[in-house]
Amino acid sequence: MSRLLVATHNPGKLAEFRRLLDGLNAEVVSPEELGVRMDVPEPHATYAENAAAKAVALCRDSGEITLADDSGIEVAALDWGPGVHSARFASPDGPSGAELLLDRLAGVADRRARMVCWLALATPDTRDGGRPDVELFEGVVSGRMAEQPRGTGGFGYDPIFELADGRTTAELPHAEKDAHSHRGRAVAAAMPRLRELLSGRARMPITAEDA
Repeated sequence: MSRLLVATHNPGKLAEFRRLLDGLNAEVVSPEELGVRMDVPEPHATYAENAAAKAVALCRDSGEITLADDSGIEVAALDWGPGVHSARFASPDGPSGAELLLDRLAGVADRRARMVCWLALATPDTRDGGRPDVELFEGVVSGRMAEQPRGTGGFGYDPIFELADGRTTAELPHAEKDAHSHRGRAVAAAMPRLRELLSGRARMPITAEDA
């Protein structure tokens, strides 16, 4: 069976990825399970750049096909922030990011929001030991900010992000959340390529030296 490394140390995110990737004929593993350190800076201005940096670093260190994501919440009333800074929006010793967002939105009428996920899929370059090949996939879901946290499922901003039907993503059963979430949509976009790579039928790009 093929192996797919998911570049996260977040238990909730890892569990979600394992559900989303369940249809693959692959063993989904974490950096901890492979003994690979996940200490990759995320200083970039876009989700795609941060996701690619993580995927490339862990792919290179592990030699495994690697999937990494960068995701965030974007709020209209905050000029579509915190966006790429969502994971670092709050101090580790203070209120959570969700609590800070609700505090800043107290009394704000415009509660439009969206959740965004970019996935980077890195494949080892077995020809010359060069930089892993990277492909990118995006998932976006629109909604609004709740007035207060609701629901016990999910993690991060799930309890304060409402879908069109009024439920937060933390109130959804796993199957519904996986079908409609930003991460679920990004994984769905990546699935055809993942199946191709993990089946061993993928074709490597032709270089000038190969021609």
